[in-house]
Amino acid sequence: MKKTSLITNIKELIGIQPVANEYDAEVQKKLNCLSNAFLVVENDLIKDFGEMISLDKSKINFDQCIDLKHKKSILPAWNDSHTHLVFAGSRESEFVDRINGLSYQEIANKGGGILNSATHLSHTSFEELFESACKRLEKVMQMGTGAIEIKSGYGLTVESELKMLRVIASLKEKYNLPIKSTFLGAHAVPKRFSANKSKYIDLIINEMLPALASENLADYIDVFCETNYFSVAEMERILEAGIKYNLKPKVHVNQFNSIGGIQKAIQMGAISVDHLEILSDKDIDTLKNSTTTATLLPSCSLFINIPYANGKKLIDNSIPFALASDYNPGSTPCGNMNLVVSLACINMKITPEVAINAATIMGAKAMEIDRESGSITKGKLASFIITEEIPSYHFLPYSFGENNIDRVMIKGEWI
Repeated sequence: MKKTSLITNIKELIGIQPVANEYDAEVQKKLNCLSNAFLVVENDLIKDFGEMISLDKSKINFDQCIDLKHKKSILPAWNDSHTHLVFAGSRESEFVDRINGLSYQEIANKGGGILNSATHLSHTSFEELFESACKRLEKVMQMGTGAIEIKSGYGLTVESELKMLRVIASLKEKYNLPIKSTFLGAHAVPKRFSANKSKYIDLIINEMLPALASENLADYIDVFCETNYFSVAEMERILEAGIKYNLKPKVHVNQFNSIGGIQKAIQMGAISVDHLEILSDKDIDTLKNSTTTATLLPSCSLFINIPYANGKKLIDNSIPFALASDYNPGSTPCGNMNLVVSLACINMKITPEVAINAATIMGAKAMEIDRESGSITKGKLASFIITEEIPSYHFLPYSFGENNIDRVMIKGEWI
């Protein structure tokens, strides 16, 4: 049965895009808006929008009409393209370790970090893991996230990696929003393989990949390509194996060092390259000549006190990019995309226009759902945020730490 909602007297309709667009840096600098607008939602899609002066209510058979009284605005829901939302336990002791002067690597060397999360997860049942993930997902949806990518990577055994991926599959079944699943078995090397990393890579290729592929549990494959984790050659070997199972690469690169991961990932057809806190001139040139989406994670930089990715330099070099939360228990225990947008403006020196586009349409592009999500476009999903009464969309990143959200609709349903 058709269900139609009409929203009238919208102060500003933000993030309007054509159905198909080339998302270059010039497009990212502009945030298309319409003042004094209306919006029509039919079932789970945006049916129509326009200026109030052109609205003829008699031609719309609506079930509900919401009048925003020229005080509240609408923008697309956030598209968070890099998260580790499924995890067990917390790592606040490592937070204190960092305060006391230990680095990310020093914490990992003493048994903390990713391996700590893997230990927690191995002792957590599927039911417990699913319940905790549901709570986190519902919270970020309430904060405006309308599409999300979720990685495995805290399993590091066949059984535990499959458990994580099955939790993500169950989230897809339960919740009414686009969810992309990424296999990240190459997140760290378990202690039992510390003397023979190649054997762990064999396990990923020969056991994990066939098992997850048999259940169709992943859309993408990821590798943490970084000094002390996985080399460029090791990443290449793992990605090649994943591609044989039709898993597209989305990879962690350049968080602490520039070691050639960007070049190899792009050569292998990566959908996105994520982190990019450290960028060489060669990296910039490579990104400039590719269609791979750069993805920046400012809340990670905030929490573990590492350099912020140079978003301004990317835009100045005509490289568009996405923003994502990196929600995880160790380096970013926060999935609030409103904060991500603020941090990007403040610390990456990018404009609100660039940041909002990066967290919406560019995030959708980094998940290959930009034809259905990420903008106010006729025929796209009706997933959007109604703001509180704010003077302009610049107020969203300006009022950092606040969400300024009145209501959220995801695929035509209020949450």
